[in-house]
Amino acid sequence: MQSSDRQAEAPGRGPRVLVVGGGIAGLGAAQRLCCHPAFPHLRVLEATARAGGRIRSERSFGGVVEVGAHWIHGPSQGNPVFQLAAKYGLLGEKALSEENQLIETGGHVGLPSVSYASSGGSVSPELVAEMARLFYSLIDQTREFLHAAETPAPSVGEYLKKEIRQHMAGWTEEEETKRLKLAILNNLFNVECCVSGTHSMDLVALAPFGEYTVLPGLDCTFPGGYQGLTDRIMASLPKDVMVFNKPVKTIHWDGCFEEASAPGETFPVLVECEDGGCFPAHHVVVTVPLGFLKERLDTFFEPPLPTEKAEAIRKIGFGTNNKIFLEFEEPFWQPDCQHIQVVWRDTSPLEDAAPKLQDAWFKKLVGFWVLPSFGASQVLCGFIAGLESEFMETLSDEDVLLSLTQLQVLFAGEATHRTFYSTTHGALLSGWREADRLIALWDSQAQRSEPGSELGSAPPVPGSRGGWPHPFL
Repeated sequence: MQSSDRQAEAPGRGPRVLVVGGGIAGLGAAQRLCCHPAFPHLRVLEATARAGGRIRSERSFGGVVEVGAHWIHGPSQGNPVFQLAAKYGLLGEKALSEENQLIETGGHVGLPSVSYASSGGSVSPELVAEMARLFYSLIDQTREFLHAAETPAPSVGEYLKKEIRQHMAGWTEEEETKRLKLAILNNLFNVECCVSGTHSMDLVALAPFGEYTVLPGLDCTFPGGYQGLTDRIMASLPKDVMVFNKPVKTIHWDGCFEEASAPGETFPVLVECEDGGCFPAHHVVVTVPLGFLKERLDTFFEPPLPTEKAEAIRKIGFGTNNKIFLEFEEPFWQPDCQHIQVVWRDTSPLEDAAPKLQDAWFKKLVGFWVLPSFGASQVLCGFIAGLESEFMETLSDEDVLLSLTQLQVLFAGEATHRTFYSTTHGALLSGWREADRLIALWDSQAQRSEPGSELGSAPPVPGSRGGWPHPFL
């Protein structure tokens, strides 16, 4: 198979590298490789008309709204997203302060500013704080089984419920208060589902749960929008690196491909696009979404991936997170309110029976975060995960609003009586990791080049793939 795409690079020294996918992982890999002199022939193939992937800032409601990634979790020196954001001057003074970077949150969402019960009225902040301390102490315990020979339960959810039942034996309050405690805990389970990107904590294995590294720092946002980060990375790349609207159809690898513009040279990999264009390369870094890989695994690679890699892709699980934006002409919340919790009475994490999605999908909503005021617009951002989140995607905006009307009425009515875990930084690290592996491979090749050549310079591109490391990293 020969290349038919005239956008392919002219022949020259150094390996040709293709990055498939222009999200934060692909952009991070491209930026890393472009900074190394051994990789002058680099292309990023992005299926859509924009870069950034799940990082997408929209100027709606008169201000910035994060459609995708929202916070920098653990904004401190160990966080690569924080480092880049600080380097590019994208953060506020508070987020950059040493004090903010040293705050230990344990990776837990902060207490809400106010909690509303579905039966009307607010919930005692002291009761909410008590249940949060219990829940997050148990979450911390789940991380202690990382290297244990045996675990007391197969999943995080089962362990949490087992421990909660034991704590319940010591509750001495009246039954109504006990039920309210369970409802608060149920909300905290839903919050953790959003954090972990799962429908249920019963689907999250207990043994490896502690692998997630919790960084210090109080979660922060980008005043000008998260997309400012990917825009700055884009601006640092040579202008011809990004190729947009190039959805990839098949990656042909472990072969021997030719190109008319480079007679006598062969390439071990050829990336074939949906529009028929082809890009030959020595290496390809694949950063497409996991869901895409699962859906296209049987046709995306030719020959198929090794069995162990294919099985890993099939078995890795991931869930659905969604946001809901509600705009108000006037705020019903107090000026210092940041996070509104919704507690549905008569719900419990200990109950396995679930009502029909169409009747109760909105009860998975964990609450709302108050966005910065946009002039005349007052906006709340709600979070919902799991099957309920997927069901919501089938509804129209009008149906969603209708279902949430009771929440709005509840909040507004209560207000009239009143005298804040990739892991965007994980994706970025993965892009950097693959770029560093390519750099290390190239440097090792350069060190083995002919005597007298400058250390680190690019050896001639060989005529067969035998002179190159494996095209897939």
